[in-house]
Formats: sequence, C-alpha cells, structure tokens
Amino acid sequence: MGTRAARPAGLPCGAENPARRRLALGARHQIHSWSPRTPSTRLTAPAGPARGVARPAMAPDPVAAETAAQGPTPRYFTWDEVAQRSGCEERWLVIDRKVYNISEFTRRHPGGSRVISHYAGQDATDPFVAFHINKGLVKKYMNSLLIGELSPEQPSFEPTKNKELTDEFRELRATVERMGLMKANHVFFLLYLLHILLLDGAAWLTLWVFGTSFLPFLLCAVLLSAVQAQAGWLQHDFGHLSVFSTSKWNHLLHHFVIGHLKGAPASWWNHMHFQHHAKPNCFRKDPDINMHPFFFALGKILSVELGKQKKKYMPYNHQHKYFFLIGPPALLPLYFQWYIFYFVIQRKKWVDLAWMITFYVRFFLTYVPLLGLKAFLGLFFIVRFLESNWFVWVTQMNHIPMHIDHDRNMDWVSTQLQATCNVHKSAFNDWFSGHLNFQIEHHLFPTMPRHNYHKVAPLVQSLCAKHGIEYQSKPLLSAFADIIHSLKESGQLWLDAYLHQ
Repeated sequence: MGTRAARPAGLPCGAENPARRRLALGARHQIHSWSPRTPSTRLTAPAGPARGVARPAMAPDPVAAETAAQGPTPRYFTWDEVAQRSGCEERWLVIDRKVYNISEFTRRHPGGSRVISHYAGQDATDPFVAFHINKGLVKKYMNSLLIGELSPEQPSFEPTKNKELTDEFRELRATVERMGLMKANHVFFLLYLLHILLLDGAAWLTLWVFGTSFLPFLLCAVLLSAVQAQAGWLQHDFGHLSVFSTSKWNHLLHHFVIGHLKGAPASWWNHMHFQHHAKPNCFRKDPDINMHPFFFALGKILSVELGKQKKKYMPYNHQHKYFFLIGPPALLPLYFQWYIFYFVIQRKKWVDLAWMITFYVRFFLTYVPLLGLKAFLGLFFIVRFLESNWFVWVTQMNHIPMHIDHDRNMDWVSTQLQATCNVHKSAFNDWFSGHLNFQIEHHLFPTMPRHNYHKVAPLVQSLCAKHGIEYQSKPLLSAFADIIHSLKESGQLWLDAYLHQ
C-alpha cells in the first residue's frame, strides 16, 4: 500500500481531501479486487484479430483454470497498513487475524459508532470476545466487512501488546467458560429485582402509614435513593447482557429497569458505558473522564501535560476540595437529569423516551396525592441528590486513583488492570456497590454474571502474579479516600508544571 496523503492543515475531519480521496479510491479498488464473493482472478480473452480474419483456436490455460478452481486469493495486509486506517475517513480493525473495513459500518454498529471506532487501526479480538454473547451470529454479519487478512509473517497482534499475557488470558477465558462461570443464576437476579420492588413499596407505605411529617418523609427519601441506586446496578447487569443467553431478553429487561424504574434511556447508557469498558481511563475515548480538563485535572501524565501547555480552566490545585461541591452531590440532579432528555430527543430515541415517561408518570401519580406538588418536587430532588452521592463515590473509587493516559494500544489485560482496582469483598460492600467492588473481574469479563466474580478472582490474581501485574484491592473507606488523595496529587502536579515547566 502506498503512503497516505496527509490532510491539509486546518481541514476538518469530515471535509473532503482531494489527494486523500484519490488515494482512498485507489486503495479501495485494490481491496475490492478480492472479497469473499468476488473471484480474484478473471479469465479474459485477448483482443481478437481484425474483422474478417479467422481466429485461431486457443488452448485452455491450466494455471488459470487451477487458480479459478481454488477460489479467491486472499488479500494480505501488514500491521502498518492496518494502523494507517485509524482516522475519520478510513477505519480498519483486526479480529482473529481477519481484517475488516468498518468505515461505513460504524454508524450502524448496534453498540454505537464510537466504541468500535476506538479500536480502528488495532487488533480488537479480545474486546470482540468480551462484549458479544453470540459471537457466531455476529460474525455472519461481519462477512460483508471482510477485506483480507494479516500476512502470514505478521504477528497476531501489535508489538505494543504482551503476547504471552494475551495467550494465557485467552486460555483463562476458555477455562472460565468450561467452568460455567459465564452462565447466570436467574433466581439470583429475580430475588434482586424483588428486593428493589419491596424497597420501592416500603417507601410509599412509610408515607401512607406514618404520614408526611419530617421523619417519615426523610425515611421515604432514603428508601427511594436505595431503590434508584440498586436499580442502577441491576440495569447494569442487563445492559452488559450478563443475565440471559440471548440479547433480546437482556435488552427488554434493560429497558424496563433503566427506563421504568429509573427514568433513564438505555441507549444513552450503552453509548457511554461501552466506550468506558473498551478503553478505560483513556483520554478522548473513555467518556467517564470527560471532566478532564474543564473541571478536573486527572492522572499524573495528563495533569503535567496540561500544566506544560499553560492551560487553566479551574484552580486544579484545589480540586480535591471543590470535588465535594460539583462531584458527588451535583452529577445526577444538575447534569444527568437534564442531559438524558436532550440525548433521546436529539437522537430521536422515541422508545427510550416512552419508557422514561412511564417512570415519571408512575412517580407523579404515586406521591403527589400524598405530598402535594411542592413537596413531591422536593422529594424527587432529594432522592436524586442522595443517589448521586452514592453513585459517584462507588463508580469513581475504582478508576480515578488509577492510571489515566492517552490510548497506548496495550493488550486487553494490561489496559483493564492499569485502570481498575477492587474493594474487599463483604456482604455490605457487595450490596452497596452492586458487586462492582470486583471491578477488575468485571472489566476483564464484562458479560460475566456478577455473582461469579468472586469465583474467578483467584484465577485472575494468579495470572497477575505470574506476569508481575499489580492487582489492587482495598477497604471501602480507603477506596473513597484515594479519590481525594489522587485529585490532590494530580492538582499539585499540574500546578508545578504550570509554574515551572
């Protein structure tokens, strides 16, 4: 393949580059000379003699006949050629040494355009296996995207990835599947849903039985915040396809739990959360760290980089203090609560909107008759405030203190382990965090049912110990404190770089 034409300075990602277009058309002509449905060798008769002159009989070419009988000749590529197709105009990726052109497919990808684009120009074998529960069916739809394969002399993945670690993790995954740890216990999830519904009913009964004075009102708010938090953990299970063996039932229950029980859109969660799992703590690829740099300076590397660039959107050296104001208490009631409506309307997700409306209608009809409109609104925002604190502390304790950087295209295990840590197992920690205290196991096996995390944890620990990878697990309160410590450290690193570098 030839050298790619550079985009002229100032030309936006979506603009047409004439030189680049000519090269792309040439490349596509070469690519489409082989496809699973098009023979690579065409038998074309040579130009005949002038009109009126007898044509001599032509003997069949045995080499051409043998080539045609063998079928299409694969198109081979190198990793350098694949890596070049990582921009906004052309995107390729590799799965099991097969090269796929996803340039046009990204917009139709069921998991969202961004999550698949984050692996453009890279090997995506392990994330493909991790995210899909019916890989055979998905691969059938991928046939039309297949353009070739890696050349025989090329390694199966890039040199930035640890081959021995990757091979052993794939063996571990096969072992996990043989042990049945990817299969869900449906009774567990049924009981979990029932406990949420019982808490929901108890919240209403508290007001109905004891009246609407301050203490019953406060108890009702606490119970409802527990309902919202626990429903958030349950929708997370369905969203990851970890409960049922078919996507259809997981999607249906996901809509019910996140839409009807929480009032949020499933499509928004999928759009955000799958990116986080694909590239955790990778700047510009993980939306969970999008608060860098406009609100916080995150991670040692990015904070120093920001300081050297002399950028200051906030007084980052005080971010460990204002985190308590704009972090846990504000994320849900002041941002998510409004953005989710913008998301579904702007993207025309009408099914999600319908599910969301059922939540608000049910909540309104349940509590307005008991409280009146003014107290009802107060209850709603108190619940969102309490839920927000619960949600932010739990979700950030596993990631903010960990390594945050640009995407370095590391192997699946290294990518997940450097960005995640665990919190010690206990009955309370498991319930309080929805088993996300086993964040490492969840990130390595995102479709694994949560009740099996503790079973696979010793195997993951052994793999990490063998390869010298740190496996972090800490007490719950220490995990909370590490959020503040890491913010203070990165803020000071930013200040030093801002003033002195």
